[in-house]
Amino acid sequence: MDIVIIGLLLGGTYALMAMGLQLQYGVARIMNLANGEILIAGAFSTFWFYAGTKVSPLLALFLVAPAAFALNWAIYRVLIFPLVRRAKSQGKLEVDSILVTFGISFIGVGILLAIFGGEYLDYSYLAQPIFIFGERYGLNRVVAFLASAALCAGLYLWLHKTRAGLALRAVSVNPGAASLVSINVARASGFAFALGGAVTAVGGGLLSMFLTFDVSLGVVFTLKALVIVILGGVGDIRGTIVASFILGFAETAVATLVDPGLTLAAAYILFMVVLLVRPEGLFGRRTA
Repeated sequence: MDIVIIGLLLGGTYALMAMGLQLQYGVARIMNLANGEILIAGAFSTFWFYAGTKVSPLLALFLVAPAAFALNWAIYRVLIFPLVRRAKSQGKLEVDSILVTFGISFIGVGILLAIFGGEYLDYSYLAQPIFIFGERYGLNRVVAFLASAALCAGLYLWLHKTRAGLALRAVSVNPGAASLVSINVARASGFAFALGGAVTAVGGGLLSMFLTFDVSLGVVFTLKALVIVILGGVGDIRGTIVASFILGFAETAVATLVDPGLTLAAAYILFMVVLLVRPEGLFGRRTA
C-alpha cells in the first residue's frame, strides 16, 4: 500500500510537469529539451519567494505562471518561430528545434547558476506528517498532489470545453486543416508553447515543496517528461495523465524494493521498452 500511495502522489505531480511538454510538442510540434530548466527555474523562483516573504509558496505560483508564460512566449517568437517559417517539413522542424532548445538548456543552466548558485536547496513547508491508511506521509506531498490534480483537471476541461482549447486541439491533430477554418496556427502554436512553459514552471514550484533540488536536475526532469509524453502518446492529454502515474509507480517500486539510486535507470528502461514495443504510445494511433 505504501508503494501505491507514494506512487500516486508522485505521479500526480509528474502529470503537471509533463502536461507542459505535451502542449509544446503535441500542439506546437516543438520538442523542447529546455523543459527541465523551466521547471527548475519555477522551483528556484518559488523557493526565493518563500525565503524572502515567508508567505505560502502556493501563492508564488500566481507570479511564477505569468512570468514563465511571458518568457516562453518570447523564446518562441524570437528563437523558434523563425525555424517554423523556414522548415520545409515536420521532420526538419523537429531536428532544428531539438538543436536550438538543447542550446537554450545550456544557457538556462548558466543563468540559473549565476543567479542562484550551484548548491542544493530545500525548504520546510507543511512538513508535518499526515496519516493515510495508517501510514505517515508528508502533508506537503499531499497538498502538491491535490494542487496538481486540480490544475490538470482544469486544463483538461479547458482544452475540451472551450473554443480556445478546441483550436489548440485542432492544430494538434492537423495544422493544415486548422488553418482552413480560420485558426491562426502560428498564434495558436506560440500560445501552446508559452502555456506549456507556464504549466511546467508551476509543476516545478509544487515539486520544490518536498524535493531537494539544484540546477543540474533540469535534464533529469526533461527526460522524465519525455518518457511520459512518449509513453502516453503525443497529443493525448489522457495518455499523459495515465503515463505519469505509471512512471510514478515504477520509480516508487524500484526505490522501495530495489535501490533508490536506480529510479532514473527505471525511467530509461521504461522509455526504451515503449520505443521498441509501442512507439506511438498507449493512447497514440498507429500511422498508416
